[in-house]
Amino acid sequence: MAFEGLADRLQNTIKKITGKGKVSEADVKEMTREVRLALLEADVNFKVVKDLIGRIKERAIGQEVMESLTPGQQVIKVVKEELSDLMGGEQSKIAVSDRPPTVIMMVGLQGAGKTTTTGKLANYLRKKQNRSPLLVACDIYRPAAIKQLETLGAQLDMPVFSMGTDVKPAEIVQEALKEAKANHNDYVLIDTAGRLHIDEELMGELQEVREVAKPEEIFLVVDAMTGQDAVNVAESFNEQLDVTGVVLTKLDGDTRGGAALSIKAVTGKPIKFAGMGEKLDALEPFHPERMASRILGMGDVLTLIEKAQSNIDEKQAKELEEKMRNMSFTFDDFLEQMSQVKKMGPLEDLMSMIPGAGKIKGLKNAQIDERQLSHIEAIIQSMTKQERIDPNIINASRRKRIAVGSGTSVSQVNRLIKQFNDMKKMMKQMTNMTKGKKGKGFKLPFM
Repeated sequence: MAFEGLADRLQNTIKKITGKGKVSEADVKEMTREVRLALLEADVNFKVVKDLIGRIKERAIGQEVMESLTPGQQVIKVVKEELSDLMGGEQSKIAVSDRPPTVIMMVGLQGAGKTTTTGKLANYLRKKQNRSPLLVACDIYRPAAIKQLETLGAQLDMPVFSMGTDVKPAEIVQEALKEAKANHNDYVLIDTAGRLHIDEELMGELQEVREVAKPEEIFLVVDAMTGQDAVNVAESFNEQLDVTGVVLTKLDGDTRGGAALSIKAVTGKPIKFAGMGEKLDALEPFHPERMASRILGMGDVLTLIEKAQSNIDEKQAKELEEKMRNMSFTFDDFLEQMSQVKKMGPLEDLMSMIPGAGKIKGLKNAQIDERQLSHIEAIIQSMTKQERIDPNIINASRRKRIAVGSGTSVSQVNRLIKQFNDMKKMMKQMTNMTKGKKGKGFKLPFM
């Protein structure tokens, strides 16, 4: 997860003050000093840190905290609110045109992930908002960029408008807008040319495109891995183009998070979306309050629920609950459940959204090995249909065959079968416990 180092530092710092029945001015000063160091190490802009610490200190030493019954908790509340405000406070939604199509210009430096993000945004608009986007290839300097956008369009089964490399971007946009109106596309996403660095020629071209496109949004795509440089890029683009929002890519990577915490304060422009992985559905609306909660180890239940609702089939979940009740749950059902959970994203990210998960012994620094899931899938897929339904028939020779077929060991097969049987016993106990209680029964997570 992004902010991992910062999150650890901040959580350790505020833990010292959380349980205190009384908080002194010296306690607050010590905490803010540690918070300041943590933020600077995370590559947050120095001036941004100075202003943030000033606000936290002023509020934390103020009446609302010192005279509270739980001053430690109030200090944490102050830190969370200030972190959230620093990143924009509330989610900033896409502006929509009164007269479709809504035009969004995607701008940024080369290598920031702009073309891929354009495809991800189109996918988000279609899946989450039931829209019909048109992708427009305007990077005339890199034939590979045009080809990449066309490939993304084919993967998403979405139209891509292109006129090759010999036509000016402004003319391409002009024709693309006619195409969108003729085909009733309600969004037009313009993938503009990037550069290795900012120059006058690039900005002049982008300004020409803006004049023709008259976009509702100009999204600047920046790589969160570049840290403070991302903020400098955002400042330069904003001065020239007056961008309306920022999309941070690679926020799931090994990044210190300084860009996300600094961009809004430095440019005044909100972070609209965050890229959380390489897949085409790995783009999420940026929620400052939720991100502040995750940084402080308070979880992010709302995002977790949204992921579950998007990826877990309600009908299948109800059928699975019924199978659990009558003890007919099989390895096939187990495989299906695993598949649905994996769609929600990396398990480590999901764990970070569960409030207090980091405090549970054994989970704090647990490295969840996604390969283990692949081994489990391979073992189950190497079983016959009858073996998946009734694991009791799996004798020693069958276990050896399953191990060879799945590329695993007999001990791994034994372990999985034991865990599965233990899980069924636990389900039986839980079902027995709930019998006779009106309206109550065993419920799966997210149901």
